[in-house]
Amino acid sequence: MLVDDMLRDLVERISLISHVRGLRIHTRLPIVIPQRVTGQLLNTLEEFEKPVVVVLHSNHARELDEHVRHACELLRSVRNVTLLNQSVLLRDVNDDADVLTELSERLFACGVLPYYLHQLDRVRGAAHFEVPVSIGRQLITTIRSRLPGFLVPRYVQEIAGQPNKTVLL
Repeated sequence: MLVDDMLRDLVERISLISHVRGLRIHTRLPIVIPQRVTGQLLNTLEEFEKPVVVVLHSNHARELDEHVRHACELLRSVRNVTLLNQSVLLRDVNDDADVLTELSERLFACGVLPYYLHQLDRVRGAAHFEVPVSIGRQLITTIRSRLPGFLVPRYVQEIAGQPNKTVLL
């Protein structure tokens, strides 16, 4: 597959950079096209001798079916791969403590740790999905009371000009 060949070439070139300590890949592909987790992809990740973090982008537990669980299982089978998830807090999608709790539990059942819950970036055309930060903080407080700490994502926001995400709670 052409994309696998391109990724292998890129990963090989990155592995030659002496100061690179690991590889982080952000992707929705295991969520939307779980069949994309191919043997060649797994071999490419396995051959990278440094830690690999694959950050999935799932926003709702309904995205995590048996095909996604299997893709995550394949990725986890690679010795140096850690799976994390980042979600975006979206009005009428996942702005509910029950929904976020279920997402964290389903992610964990797939071998994925919830990592970030992002406050929506203010971009054109997305304002109707925005949830106030005060509501996001309440949601995190509620799910923190329901779940063990390792299943509670960090509530973060991208702030222009800042070198890192800002932790909101």
